[in-house]
Amino acid sequence: MPTSSKRPSKLPAKPRVKRLVKASSPSPQPFLRFYHSESLRAKTLAVLTTLEKAKDRTKHRDALANIVVELTDSGMDYYFLRPLRLAKAGFFVEQSANLGMSATTAVLASVIRNMIGHMDGHQLLTVCRYIRQLME
Repeated sequence: MPTSSKRPSKLPAKPRVKRLVKASSPSPQPFLRFYHSESLRAKTLAVLTTLEKAKDRTKHRDALANIVVELTDSGMDYYFLRPLRLAKAGFFVEQSANLGMSATTAVLASVIRNMIGHMDGHQLLTVCRYIRQLME
């Protein structure tokens, strides 16, 4: 019987899966992520890019501090207030939590703005890199 001149069939392609962590540096530690709005993501990326490209990064301290505060507010809502709404914990519980979170985030915002407001260019760039890493 003659041998077939056909090429061997290709192996089936593996489906591509988008990795959440870079293959070169997988974290052995557990982590939690929170989802934020597309508009906050776009604003965050714009601030990071502007600061990273600036000759004088210190001119963008306020913008970075504001983004960090917004991300903090978004994270607090996602981790603490959203579960209460999903659980239908009730109006008074939700209002109490909102009041407590507002007070907490107001204090945090002051601390964040003070800390970032005193950073030099290299430190600001380090914060930007860290935020980018969290967004991957």
